Amino acid sequence: MGFFDFVKDAGKSLWGDDDAPEASAEAIEKEVADLGLDGEVKVEVDGDTVKIAGAAPSQEAREKLILAAGNLKGVAKVDEEIAVEAAEPEAKFHTVEKGDTLWAVAEKAYGNGSKYQTIFEANKPMLSHPDKIFPGQVLRIPAL
Repeated sequence: MGFFDFVKDAGKSLWGDDDAPEASAEAIEKEVADLGLDGEVKVEVDGDTVKIAGAAPSQEAREKLILAAGNLKGVAKVDEEIAVEAAEPEAKFHTVEKGDTLWAVAEKAYGNGSKYQTIFEANKPMLSHPDKIFPGQVLRIPAL
């Protein structure tokens, strides 16, 4: 439960152009549904802050809901109150910097770049390919 910061000018545009109106709750709920993420949540938008409240079946699902909303262009913060059924360790979040690769992120997080596949799998369905990450994007880094 809490606030998560994102890079407002980075991320997927739900409208396909830079002159899009601010994110709407309906568009974010549709994005979450299109990604097939589990959870029963209500989304509200207040300027560049997205508020998500509800329930998720796991800690992983909770974190993916946060990232799906936060990695959208125009979103600077996610304020979440998502309950999970069973307590699990939280993953760390990493903001991608210019020049980062999943290999480099895995090297930093785990001390072993070949563990990049773990990070890729932890961020599906938001990531479609290990080479398709961008500066400002926030990734889940689960414990090994």
